[in-house]
Formats: sequence, C-alpha cells, structure tokens
Amino acid sequence: MSSYQDIKSHISANLKKVDVTDVQVEIDKIKEEIQVVGLEIFANFLRVTHLENLNDNDWCRMQKELETQFNVKMKQGILIKGTEQQIRDTTWWTNKAQKESKNYYWGRYKQHLKGSSLSLEIITTIDADTNVIMDNIENPNIGQFDRRGMVVGHVQSGKTGNYAGLVCKAADAGYKFIVVIAGGINNLRDQTQERLNEAFIGKDGGEQVGVGKGNAQNDKLPISLTTKEKDFNKQDADRNAQSTNFDTNITPIILVIKKNVNTLKNVITWLNKQYPNRVENHAMLMIDDESDYASINTKEEDNPTAINKKIRELLAIFNKSIYVAYTATPYANIFIDHQAKHTQYESDLFPKDFIYALNAPDNYFGARDVFLDEDRIYLVSVDDYQDNIPVKHKKDFELLVIPESLYEAMRVFLLNIAIRNLRGQGDKHNSMLIHATRFTAVHQKFASHARQYIEKMKNDIVVYGKLSNANKQSDLIRSLENTLQNIRNADLEFSWMKILDSLCNIVESVVIREVHQNKKEELVYGKNNPTNAIVIGGTSLSRGYTLEGLSVSYFLRNTVFYDTLMQMGRWFGYREGYQDLCKVYVSETMIDNFGHIIEATEELFDDFKKMRDENMTPEDFGLAVKRHPDSILQITARNKQKNVVKFDHSMCLDGRSKETSWLSNKSNDKHDNLLAIKNIILQLQKNNKVEKIGNNHLWRNIDKQKIIDFLSDFKVYQNDTYGILSRMPISFIKKYAEDVQTKWDVAIYSGGGQVENFSDISFKREQRKARLNNNCIEIQNRQVSTGTSESIALDKNTRKELGSSRKEARERLDKPLLRLHILETDIDKKLAAFGVSFPTGIISDTQNIQLNINTVSYQNLLVDLENEGQADD
Repeated sequence: MSSYQDIKSHISANLKKVDVTDVQVEIDKIKEEIQVVGLEIFANFLRVTHLENLNDNDWCRMQKELETQFNVKMKQGILIKGTEQQIRDTTWWTNKAQKESKNYYWGRYKQHLKGSSLSLEIITTIDADTNVIMDNIENPNIGQFDRRGMVVGHVQSGKTGNYAGLVCKAADAGYKFIVVIAGGINNLRDQTQERLNEAFIGKDGGEQVGVGKGNAQNDKLPISLTTKEKDFNKQDADRNAQSTNFDTNITPIILVIKKNVNTLKNVITWLNKQYPNRVENHAMLMIDDESDYASINTKEEDNPTAINKKIRELLAIFNKSIYVAYTATPYANIFIDHQAKHTQYESDLFPKDFIYALNAPDNYFGARDVFLDEDRIYLVSVDDYQDNIPVKHKKDFELLVIPESLYEAMRVFLLNIAIRNLRGQGDKHNSMLIHATRFTAVHQKFASHARQYIEKMKNDIVVYGKLSNANKQSDLIRSLENTLQNIRNADLEFSWMKILDSLCNIVESVVIREVHQNKKEELVYGKNNPTNAIVIGGTSLSRGYTLEGLSVSYFLRNTVFYDTLMQMGRWFGYREGYQDLCKVYVSETMIDNFGHIIEATEELFDDFKKMRDENMTPEDFGLAVKRHPDSILQITARNKQKNVVKFDHSMCLDGRSKETSWLSNKSNDKHDNLLAIKNIILQLQKNNKVEKIGNNHLWRNIDKQKIIDFLSDFKVYQNDTYGILSRMPISFIKKYAEDVQTKWDVAIYSGGGQVENFSDISFKREQRKARLNNNCIEIQNRQVSTGTSESIALDKNTRKELGSSRKEARERLDKPLLRLHILETDIDKKLAAFGVSFPTGIISDTQNIQLNINTVSYQNLLVDLENEGQADD
C-alpha cells in the first residue's frame, strides 16, 4: 500500500471509533502529529516500513474521499400497509421481541458493518429499516400466518446489505428456516452466497469469514445447506432428508438457491419427505431477490408459470410463512393479480401486506447523476457502431471489426487503473463492462478483438513506456496520450508522464473475462490482490451482479421496458474516490430512454410518499401503476400475449405531464404544426382575455372544443398508432379532452430566440438543443418546457413557493393546462411543440381513460420485446 493509503486507512479507523465524525479535524490532528514526531516515527506507529510526505493535493483529495465515506446522510424508508396489516400488531418486534432476543446475529453483523466503509448513519438507517420490515412480517411464535411483502430499492444501492440484516434479525426472533432465492444465474447466486457467508453464516468452507471472525459461538452456527460452489441439488435433498430437520436443530437453517425450477423442486422434495403433513410449528422466511424476474405468473391462474408455482408450493408447506420480494424495478410485481388464489398453490405473490421503499444514501451514484446531468460529464454518446454492429443481429453474426469508440473506451479504462494507482487506490479492484449483444458467440468475438488490442497495448507499454519519448516510439501509446487529453478534465492532478509510468507497473495485470454459459475462465475478484478486468457479457451481467470498481461501461443493448433497462445499468452504485473517472459509452437513443425511465422512477418514489401520507394500500398503489401513462409497456412486457384478440387499457393521466419531445422532421408536418399553434392563438384572442406573466402569455377557462381541434390538427410524431412508444399517448389525451367535462388553461412561452408575432401578442422562440434521428427530431433530455412552466396558471405567491417543482404544481392545478412552444434548435430554427399538464396526482381515481387497442397495433407493441429478458444464447 502507498503512503497515501496507509495514512488514509489510519484516519478512517480513527473516525470509525467516534460517534460524531469531523473529517477535517481528524486530518488536521494527524498532520500535526506527523509534523511533531516526524515521518519515520509515525511510520513505526502505523507498523509500516516507510512513509513519504503527502502534498496539499493529496491531503485535499483524502479529505474529499473520507467525507464521501463518513459525511453521508440516509433517510429511513417509506412504508405502505395493506388493509389487514393496518389492524394487526406491527410493533411486535420493536416493542418487545427485540428486547427479549439476544440479538446475537444482528449484533455481530452490526459490528461487521462498522468495520466496513459504511458510515454510522447508514448503519443506523439499515437498523431502523430492517426493524420496520421485521414489525411487518410476523412474530414466529404466534399461530398460523401467511404474509406477502415487497422491499423496493435502487439498482446497485445496497439491497443485499438490507436483507442480510433482515435475515440476522429473523434468526434472532426465532425463524428456523430461511430461503434466499438469489436470481436466475449461477454467478449471482454464488455472489449472494458469499455475501451471506460473511454477513450471517460466518464460515466459507472451513474458514471463518466476516461475522465469524473472532467472536463465533459454535452452538449458534447457522446450518447452510448450500455453499459458494454448490447450489441445493437432488443428492442434498436425499441426504438431508435423514439428518437435518427443524425439530432437532436449534440454530437456523439457511439455503441460498438459484431461481430455478429443479432447485425449488429439490427443496420441496426434501421438506415433503420430512414433513408430509406440512411444517406446523416452525416459521419460514423467504427472500426473493430480483423478484420481478421469473417469479411473476404470466399465465392463467389455474396453470401458473413453473417457477411461480414452485415458489407458492414451497410457501404452502409451512403453516407460518413470510415471502418478502426485493427489487429495484417493482413494475412486474404490481401486475400480479392480488385476488388470484388457487387451493393447490395458495395465494399469488402480490405484496398485499406491505411495500417498503428504501432510500439511497446521498453518496449513491445513481441514474440521475449519470443521465440527467446537463454537462454529461459521465456520458460519451456513440454512433460509430451502427455500420459494423446492427442493433438487431443473430447469434451467427460475424464481428469483423469493433468500433473506434470501443478502442477508446478500453484506453480510458487503462488510464483509470493508472490514475487510481497514483491516488493510492492500487489495492482496489477495477472493472470495465462491455455489453453489446445477448449472444454468447458474439460475446466471444468481442472478447477476441479486445484481447488482441490489450495484448498489443501491454507489449508497447512494457517495451517503450519507461522512455522519455514513448509517444514517438508507439502509435498505441500516442493514442493513449491523445485519449487522456480528449476525455479527461484539464485539471487532472497527474501529468501524462506520471500516469504512463504508473501504467507501466500494472498494465500486465489487466485481464479479459467473459461472463456467459460457455466461459473458459471465471471472473474472480481476489481477496488479497486487486483484479483489473475487462468484462464482456450480456444477460449474465444484467441483473443483480456487481462488477467491483466499475469505471467504464460500453453498452449497446436497447429496450423500451423500464425494468430491463434499469437492471442493465450496472454502472450505478458507489464510486468512492473515482467517480470523476467514470464513463458510460452509450447511444443517444439509450440516453433518452434512460432519462425517461429515471423521471418515471422518481415519480414512483414520490407516489410512495403520497400514498403513505394518505394511508393507502399496496392494492391502491398497484392500481395507480397499472394506470400510469407508461404502464402499457410493462403490461406488454409481462404477458407477451401474441394471440390477443382484444386489449383494453385504462390510463390515468391525472397528475401527469406529457410533451412532444419527439417531433416530426417532415416539412409538411412542421408547417402544419406551426399553423396549428397560430390558429389556436388566433381563436383564443378573439373572445378570451390574455394575461401576461413575465414574458409568457396565459388564457384561462377555455372551452375544451378548442383543445380538441388543436390536438386533431397537430401532427404528433409517433412510431405506433397510439403514440405510446413515442411517450406522447395522443389517442388517450384526445379521449381525455373529449370525455372529461372541464375547462382548460392555455399558455405560450417566451425564450431567448427570435421574436414571433401571432395576432397581437409578441414573444420569443425558446432555445433548445436537439438531435436528428431519421424522421424524428429529439429534444435533448426530453425538456420541451422549463421547470417553472407548469405553475404559470397558479397565483403569484404559489408560483414563488413551488419554484421548479413540477409535480407539486400539477397537484395545485384545478384544470388541465395546454402548453404551447415555438422552439429554436440547432436542427431547425422554428419548430412547433406542445405539452399537457393534468391536475391532481396519485391519489386521484377519477379520470381513467380507456381505449380498446386493436390487434395489429398491439402486435406492433411486441416487436421491441422479442429478444429482451432472455438468457444469453
């Protein structure tokens, strides 16, 4: 370890010992100690052989990194209770049982967390969150019960750490059987087993790990019937049928299994042999990680899908059972029929009793940071792959060349390793993700190209890297230097020569690893030595699996479905000390898709809060999600009903905003749309008073027929009949205007562009960034309107109070608001666009717009779905 890392580790250890942390005070104290005793004596105190002086930049960087770790805030989660749950005792754990338990398993897990990189506040919040979940499962000592709940977190935000805490507390409470279903792929199950070995079991093979180090009591050792290397199989079932049961074992039994029909069947077989008449007296906790994947029944209730049926059969073996679904993308879980019940399989998995939404710590590197940052500091938009790598290709596709952008991404990764090494992070893992296909054979071809390039790069760096004129000796080294200048910020703290020298010492450690069913070498993150890996994979890396030290992602897959899209985003998480180095190489279309889902997901979490405040239930929430304007994509994704004859869809537009962020680039359409705005303004000016608010104009209480005429005249760009995939569901909006008996408000906005004169009003065009995509002009970040545009119809004081809170503005509206815009973009200097803001919010259950979608249109919605959600081929 470097001097930097040695000193930082010492300061970090000191900060963990105090309840109130002040990073600057602790750093100043250590700097003073070094100044007084000298580096040599201080090195002896730290039990290291040598220390070098740190410069001001080192100390400044260390302070920022430690503040990122210790000055972290995390709010407690949000609870929605079911109807029956609201009248049960949901204080049994915190009021009594927790005090009576020894808290052995939770106590040692808490100590283990204190020794990790987590701040005291995060540990305290994990404790509080898991207490709420414990209160809402059930006391294992009471009679028969059957509970269903769901915990919603953010992608790569620490859900495993939360349910590890839940497992520990459940064991303390007296749960005798714990099943963790850890995704549908081996690498995810293995990774989850390893984490629970450290957090709960305390052993890995014959070695004490994690919570088992130093304070393990053999008489409390949990019995794990699975290991890091081995899932639960038929031989285990037969062997354990004779020896392992809940009546004779005093410690909890745990299984960490893959979400696989045969594995579930093996567990059921083992239990049925021991308990042919159900397990009466012992409680089971089942945790279904990535619960929106494969657990959902997408068939008729009398003939459920295989995994769904086996999960329900397993739960039915116990008179006392708890099912807790964990997911970052809960859409599919909400589409479960909450009334579905069959005598053979018990109730379905709808979270009828509770939903608990976890908050992420404020050092979480999330989707908003990456995709909604106006400066796009983490994003590199790529389009040079299109000629060589079709988005839709088959498994026998010949990958003759890879794009220059991928070569650049690999160079950025090499630079990142070198820079992190110079920052004192040379003992940390580094990963790069390449996810460009779902086919194993094509993964292998990507890997072959990557290996050839990295081997050439290694060779030149080793041969020429120490020379003062290395960039003149090697084209590859010169390309590295050019990449550093083009991609990295000018204020990077190290010179090119220092970075190259650092890379010379570590470049040979870089490996290429494939993660798919035919891989030849495992991706292993060593315990003692850092791993520097370029990882190539598809579905196997798309859900739940954590790539350690991920700083560069090259991502070409595409989908319109929320859950698939978010789960592919392995780059979210925690990036202490290297967040500024992170880059995501992705297409412009994917940037737009991610931006859209981020906004929808944030709406989802806002809805959780409002529903809690209104004392609403999971069933209410499920209904609201199903009627969300974008929910049809999720319904389609779940069911894939290719033979559907009739498809009725209800959409609740209340509290929502829709904008034409995709505009037609056809000359006739652009002309007609400008004319549509001009005509409605002429109509409004005839008989209605206009208010000037700032530089904008507003007309109040407009008859809905004028709105209907405008919506009919405007040529909305749409790549499906109803505008759903284009995110402007124009057919539903027209029907809303026709069916809902209300007046409207209409506004047109002024910006900083050229002056326009319509009738006797004057305003300036609004300036927006845009890009051209075939016949579509895409407004960057989907932002047709500004943050304050929706509050224009409110009074002055309310506008000031709300600021740019668009959702709150819609909740204060008493009428729908039609927002008109004349845009000035870098594609076209005069474009017409509009948006609609609908009043009220999630608690509204009044205006449900229902359309019968014809069979042809429905089949077209399935096209983008065909190859998503399948395992690598």
